[in-house]
Amino acid sequence: MAEKNNTISVEEIEKQNKYMELIRKENDLFEAENGVRRRAFILTLGCQQNEADSEKLSGMASKMGYDIVYEPDEASLIIVNTCAIREHAEQRALSLVGQYKHIKARNPDLKIVMCGCMVVQEHRIQDIKMKYPYVDILFGTSSLHRFPSLLYEKMEKGKRIFYRDEKEYAVAEGLPIRRENRFKAWVSVMYGCNNFCSYCIVPYVRGRERSRKMEEVVKEIRELVNSGYKDITLLGQNVNSYGKDLGLSYDFADLLFEIDKIDGDYLIHFMTSHPKDASKKLIDVMSVSKHIARHFHLPMQAGSDRVLKVMNRRYDFEKYMGIVEYIREKMPECVITSDIIVGFPSESDDEFEMTLDALKKVRFDMIYSFIYSPRKGTPAAEMEEQISTDEKKRRMDKLLKVQNEISLEHNKEMVGKTVRVLCDGLSKNNDSVYSGRTEGGKIVFFDGELCDTGRFLNIKIERADTFALYGNKID
Repeated sequence: MAEKNNTISVEEIEKQNKYMELIRKENDLFEAENGVRRRAFILTLGCQQNEADSEKLSGMASKMGYDIVYEPDEASLIIVNTCAIREHAEQRALSLVGQYKHIKARNPDLKIVMCGCMVVQEHRIQDIKMKYPYVDILFGTSSLHRFPSLLYEKMEKGKRIFYRDEKEYAVAEGLPIRRENRFKAWVSVMYGCNNFCSYCIVPYVRGRERSRKMEEVVKEIRELVNSGYKDITLLGQNVNSYGKDLGLSYDFADLLFEIDKIDGDYLIHFMTSHPKDASKKLIDVMSVSKHIARHFHLPMQAGSDRVLKVMNRRYDFEKYMGIVEYIREKMPECVITSDIIVGFPSESDDEFEMTLDALKKVRFDMIYSFIYSPRKGTPAAEMEEQISTDEKKRRMDKLLKVQNEISLEHNKEMVGKTVRVLCDGLSKNNDSVYSGRTEGGKIVFFDGELCDTGRFLNIKIERADTFALYGNKID
């Protein structure tokens, strides 16, 4: 079967490399004349895919001669990588950009860039164009590789640039990446989504599914492992659809099988899986692997079959439960986590109770719960029977009470056991305690040393609470 080409041409990437070199020369000249280097600040809002995109933006900025800084006041280039998954994320992005107006007033050389999911939406483009005149460049998710040429055009011509996303989304290989962490890495294996869940904006702002070629993914991961990376997370809106668009016979389970052959001391995580495509083959591959973490994130969203149908999820609770049971049959120690939406339009009290019953039956180790947020342009936003904010909050409190009890019971079962933990370094909330995560993603606090950071350690768990484990390091 002939492989479909979904990759941006080598010539286009080379053209962007030339623009990077031109901007570097301009920035070197600026430094020679002014005695300071230009600096870039990148703010990332939203999901792990945005984090991965920002590492490419950071890589391009570095290649163009910018030093990366972590305070906007220090920057001559500010990039805001936006999120559109909920209204709060969009409002936060706009509020922060509004604050940068004052920085630009003090530093006319400053360039402000907005990119990402939010600015693919036409109503947001118009809003920013009219109300945020100090934003210089805007581009969406499919145009990330064009960042150097857009910045060069702004530097040369001075005019504001609002670049609409291309209709044909494609994969850009060969862009520089500047990773924020020296032992944890994000690796996108595919982009976009074909599922069109009725509440979700992603297919409208990230386009249709397109997978990276297996050899490119395996090559990137091999380089990361050889460079000492210990925890690598494969990203995709629905990783279980990986490979379908390429017209070849291999799938996500085959990709994991090939990755697992790479020698080294490392773990592979992945997100996110869609239950409609979660196969026994995938679970079988995980169960015999050496490097794939025993952690399965499987978004359920709701326990009511009617609500799932209105959400356009294309599975029912019986099918979902069948996947969970097969995971536990093949990997009894596997940590299972999930996403739950609270207050979806038309969900009755009885249907919400079905979700609570589902939590009790599945017994997730942890959930990510979200109050439904209408997204303009999605079918759910136009549905009747929208649920009040007060009712959504009431249901959320009830949901968290049920799940927190289950999470605590799971964590208490860990007491007395010795678990393998990847040390992240000093805890953010206590500079005398170290923290890390188990293979299943559970956070663990312990007494450690600076040299432990980035290493796998054996930790004996001494106590547990709802959200964390506490233990001692074992030699």
